[in-house]
Amino acid sequence: MSDLRIRPATHADIDSVLRFWRESAEGTSISDDRDGVTRLVDRDPEALLLAERDGVLSGTVIAGFDGWRCHLYRLAVHPDRRRQGIGSALLAAAEERFVRLGGRRVDAMVLERNERGQHAWRAAGYGAEEHWRRWVKPLTD
Repeated sequence: MSDLRIRPATHADIDSVLRFWRESAEGTSISDDRDGVTRLVDRDPEALLLAERDGVLSGTVIAGFDGWRCHLYRLAVHPDRRRQGIGSALLAAAEERFVRLGGRRVDAMVLERNERGQHAWRAAGYGAEEHWRRWVKPLTD
């Protein structure tokens, strides 16, 4: 896995990240636009982690820490590069970041219909907490 490079995203990566998510991520988010990703990179320049193999974007994860909780979003690996350890390497980098920042527990948002993703999260040591339910209120139209 020595040819795999994990690094924080920069403003120059935003358009390629958005294209990557359209092709590789499950579902969409209200923040899947240039303004949303720009705000993320501006607010926390180390939160959006990119995995590159041979200079090609192969995976992403958002490792957000608000000082209280550690949250993982947008773990995605290109379909042609799955099952090569890229997702595991991204999770390890995110978890190392959280430990460095003082985080003590991490949660991940996983779509209920994403069975492949649920399998990957379980394999990485994560478990669903059935007693929690996500409540959402859009702040814009």
